Amino acid sequence: MHRKRTWAVLLAAAMLFTMTLAGCGQEGAEPSGAEDSIKVGFVYIGTPGDAGFTYSHEQGRLYLVETIPNVETEVVENVADADAERVLTQLAESGCELIFSTSFGFMDPTINVAANYPDVKFMHCSGFKTADNVGTYFGRIYQARYLSGIVAGQATESNLIGYVAAYPIPEVIRGINAFTLGVRAVNPEATVKVVWTNTWFDPTAEKQAAQVLLEEGADVIAQHQDTPSAVQAAQEAGKFGIGYHSDMSANAPGAVLTSPVWNWGPYYVQVVQSVLDGTWETDSYWGPLADGVVDLAPFGDAVDEETQQLVETEKARIVNGEWDVFTGPIYDQDDALRVPAGEVMSDEAMLSMDWFVQGVQGNPKG
Repeated sequence: MHRKRTWAVLLAAAMLFTMTLAGCGQEGAEPSGAEDSIKVGFVYIGTPGDAGFTYSHEQGRLYLVETIPNVETEVVENVADADAERVLTQLAESGCELIFSTSFGFMDPTINVAANYPDVKFMHCSGFKTADNVGTYFGRIYQARYLSGIVAGQATESNLIGYVAAYPIPEVIRGINAFTLGVRAVNPEATVKVVWTNTWFDPTAEKQAAQVLLEEGADVIAQHQDTPSAVQAAQEAGKFGIGYHSDMSANAPGAVLTSPVWNWGPYYVQVVQSVLDGTWETDSYWGPLADGVVDLAPFGDAVDEETQQLVETEKARIVNGEWDVFTGPIYDQDDALRVPAGEVMSDEAMLSMDWFVQGVQGNPKG
């Protein structure tokens, strides 16, 4: 009898303790795991179906939500630069704790909106302006560009390679230069001709620019654009192409030799986790091949074994830190020495590049 009474007292005490905990939870304690939840906004200049820049960011977002279960994302597509400030404000008002603005033209709107929402973290892709709650991120895609230039330089027979380019800004100029250095590393007689479209996304303009270059004798078409229209023009002409942003071989399987590509997923996970952990700090990230944020897509069937080996050798040098693309001597298109032998361009110089290297046909001013 005494033993039964003891168990009853213990059971009553346990029930009282459980009820007390439940009562505390009802008074505002977060349920288990809720402290790890976060809402993240993404602002896209295009649509994921473009197979280009927006597509690469969307793949990164999908990787993020698969990797961190308690992430809620809100995406706004087809945002013009002039409308970016309104959209960023909308996302901040909707409860986003972190917002990725994924186009160069969103830079000033991001800075402006961030000033009004100091508790929200903003990450701007490819820009150079930061604040206490604004960081920037990009990848050293010029390294992959250089490798793709080796492929193009080996492939051309006419020694004229066409390049369909967006805007004459340092990012695009740097990519053209890196590509050309790769071309001429294996084929010093080849030149790269640039046609500007002054748009990031215009399939018709991109294709027309590529057709002009093909008519002028280019037998390889490279691009800094958001759609596969340029490489599709190359395929229609029976020529080769170098894609960009994602592996564009599915869009022009008979033409694409390879493509410099982005891999944003792991970086997005890293940034979101830092916000969840309370360790996020404003930063200017410029990730190299070694980080995996930029890479080269698989080679097409037309790329021979010798070329593949050349690329892999150069890639290893870059990844291991033995060498980088803008190592002198480098001359500009007017034959003036820009980078002396043995010197490596600083990040600051690369980020403000406004001149073309030797071997480029075109005006870096547009």
